[in-house]
Amino acid sequence: MVKRALIAVAGVLVLLAMVLAVNTFRQGSRQISLPPAPAIAVDEAGVARRLAQALTFHTLADRDDPEASAGEFRKLHDHLRRQFPRVHAALGRETVGNYSLLYTWQGTDPRAAPLLLMAHQDVVPIAPGSDAQWHAPPFGGDIKDGYVWGRGAWDDKGNLIAQLEAVEMLLASGFQPRQTIYLCFGHDEEIGGIRGAAQVARLLQQRGVRLGFVLDEGLFITEGMMPGLARPAAVIGVAEKGFVSVLLKASGTPGHSSIPPAAGQSAIGLLSAVLRRLDTEPLPARLAGVAQEMFETIAPEMSGLGRLTLSNLWLFAPLVQGQLERGATTNALVRTTTALTILKAGNADNVLPGMAQGVANFRIVPGETVASVLRHVRDKAADARVEVAPLPGASEPSAVSATASAPYRLIQRTMRTLFPDVIVTPGLMIAATDSRHFAGISDQIFRFSPVRANSEDVARFHGTDERMAVSNLAEMVRFYHELLRNASASSP
Repeated sequence: MVKRALIAVAGVLVLLAMVLAVNTFRQGSRQISLPPAPAIAVDEAGVARRLAQALTFHTLADRDDPEASAGEFRKLHDHLRRQFPRVHAALGRETVGNYSLLYTWQGTDPRAAPLLLMAHQDVVPIAPGSDAQWHAPPFGGDIKDGYVWGRGAWDDKGNLIAQLEAVEMLLASGFQPRQTIYLCFGHDEEIGGIRGAAQVARLLQQRGVRLGFVLDEGLFITEGMMPGLARPAAVIGVAEKGFVSVLLKASGTPGHSSIPPAAGQSAIGLLSAVLRRLDTEPLPARLAGVAQEMFETIAPEMSGLGRLTLSNLWLFAPLVQGQLERGATTNALVRTTTALTILKAGNADNVLPGMAQGVANFRIVPGETVASVLRHVRDKAADARVEVAPLPGASEPSAVSATASAPYRLIQRTMRTLFPDVIVTPGLMIAATDSRHFAGISDQIFRFSPVRANSEDVARFHGTDERMAVSNLAEMVRFYHELLRNASASSP
């Protein structure tokens, strides 16, 4: 009897192994093979100088004072006029919300759906006291060791300069697009884009514009960041997470600290208990949607155990999900994250405060909503003495743009002809971009910057020693140049 059972178990295991092997190797590559694009000559030194000069302007958006960096934005605008004369002669240029720029390149076919390329002019501040830690001054615009150094080199003046450089080159060659091309360069993306990109979107909507697709900053070309994947991966953001910050206020009886209430009943005690529950009992993770499609896309390009597990998510999804939850970045792909960001209570060491308040910030995956997050918070609060209220500025998760759509295939085709060694895959943008403001006038919105980055580079994003390789900047110009040519050849 035992022998028969063992034989049966062995048979099941052999059958399972066969199913896994067959399923693994029948999953063919989702990458398209195309001949290389013709060589595109780029003035690498010239475009590096143009970016370097753009980095010297302190274009910082301020939540309280819209005019705080007015002079710096005007200097940047003057710089763009001087450096891109053909663009400013041939394209319409409008200033929206005082400092955002909207360029219009009229197409030859009014029936072709227009497209929008985006970047932003503003940059984040330098962390106080960190200037000395930079290998080049953050606003010096230095070019050395093959890099352009400075705040905004990556986020996001690199994209802005590369787009204008590509259009300038196309104009010099006599190129005329079939569909109308818009360029939108917001000036307050880092604080929400309400004064800039949101107003541009409203203006286009009032004019009856319906965009075939939008391409904004976002995910990038990862190098050595995906275990088991030897080749670089261009991760195209087909969706972005929403966000909401929730204010929690706990009420208690104020008084002298010598006569405290029962344990956990003070305002601070009540709030601390709620914050702990929110921190340790997050919304559930789900390996589904965009994250699942990303792993299924890269699976055939992997080797060994990685290929086996990702090709058989029907069996290994719980294992893969558990592994993803252990990493901060990968955890953000599979769940709505909780970040405790603000805590305020008391003003004297011997006084019990009557109020304690804190803020939790949630980044919401597609499939959940601001309302579902608020239900989760209220469920964890579960005490009438703790008030829960969303702060202004919340944003729902974006719709998911289709990887089967013509615009996605256009981006994929452009990447594969310029960078045949790069794997193209969809991904989820975990931060917010200006592109979300255009959801009302386009169904296809993508978030991708053709920036090469490894694990070391990611720390430079909003951090110290932000920089852009001169060679990578030239690649970015080639990408936008070829993308616009391909779009005109087959308008989505």
